[in-house]
Amino acid sequence: MKRIIIIGYMGAGKTTVGKALAGQLNRQFYDLDWYIESRMRKTVKQLFDEQGEAGFRQIEYNMLHEVAEFDNVILSCGGGTPCFFDNMDYLNRQGETVYLKATPEVLYGHLKMGKTVRPLLLNKTPEEVQVFIKQQLAEREPFYLKAKYTLDVNLMNNYEKIKTTVDQLKKLIGIETK
Repeated sequence: MKRIIIIGYMGAGKTTVGKALAGQLNRQFYDLDWYIESRMRKTVKQLFDEQGEAGFRQIEYNMLHEVAEFDNVILSCGGGTPCFFDNMDYLNRQGETVYLKATPEVLYGHLKMGKTVRPLLLNKTPEEVQVFIKQQLAEREPFYLKAKYTLDVNLMNNYEKIKTTVDQLKKLIGIETK
């Protein structure tokens, strides 16, 4: 079985779905941002602050090319990963890519509840965050739609729905659901 690579906007549930899927399939799960932080010994926010977005994206590119070579893994990418360099084409060559698609309103709700520091959202009012999500999602979605599969995750708001989403993902990419 090839690698399964999960992409989508921040707050779509990539890490949540990836962890649950890895658990069901008994595979190793990697979150690209976590991998970067462990290898660089700095947070994504620190890397953004020190290197700027361009510097961070170069580090991300290099780390992506490490972790996407691992066998039989589930990989969750950062929201911007598919949108830089040739990353989306590379990801499609490396495994089964799945875009977790959600509306800007759902993404905003997830991000508002989340505890993760999102460098691109810092120092923005709730209204500014909503506008930012809509604009950035419109820019990024053409890259996300290059994924081999798209899965609507608008209703993924509790554990049972997460399990259902994972089952839908497995069916979508042709993995037997028990």
